[in-house]
Amino acid sequence: MAKTRPGRKDVDSYTIKGTNKIVRAGDCVLMRPLDTTKPPYVARVEKIDQDNRSNIKVRVRWYYRPEESIGGRRQFHGAKELFLSDHYDVQSAHTIEGKCVVHSFKNYTKLENVAAEDYYCRFEYKAATGAFTPDRVAVYCKCEMPYNPDDLMVQCEGCKDWYHPACMGMTIEEAKKLEHFVCSECSSDDDLKKPQATFSASPGADGKAGIIMG
Repeated sequence: MAKTRPGRKDVDSYTIKGTNKIVRAGDCVLMRPLDTTKPPYVARVEKIDQDNRSNIKVRVRWYYRPEESIGGRRQFHGAKELFLSDHYDVQSAHTIEGKCVVHSFKNYTKLENVAAEDYYCRFEYKAATGAFTPDRVAVYCKCEMPYNPDDLMVQCEGCKDWYHPACMGMTIEEAKKLEHFVCSECSSDDDLKKPQATFSASPGADGKAGIIMG
């Protein structure tokens, strides 16, 4: 952890101006961008300190949105996806405009309702090189894409893989009406009689061979 500069002292918390919301180290926050037409930046507060004039600064670790990364936004990136970067900064606490929650990918997919302040992170990101950790993730469907939680997928009762309705020649409306689904590769098998709730779960981390990020 960075040492506190002379004339500054650590503080335990900061109350966001005009609110009763309290920010502490470890919390995720929304920070006001210079360009007010852009969405707020997302960061994790690492440290809070104050000088002898009561000016409060926060040391933050930035989250990047996919479009801010070197590779840009890709098809499987969700609308609320963020990358935890190795980019740290010191900012005035007055630029904090709200709090948010950055969930693990697994926990995000279990949310019944996604609120405006809910985000998720499944990758760490090196800002200088564009490298991701992990550099491989599970892929699904015949299009072999990682799971995007914004997209509906259906699970084959045979091979247990997950498929996008469009890749199977179906509309989303048609897919929602299905009680059972068998992909084209498994449809010749006659022993697929087990009832299974098609939408009871979402793809986990056990898909096919991974895609390399970067």
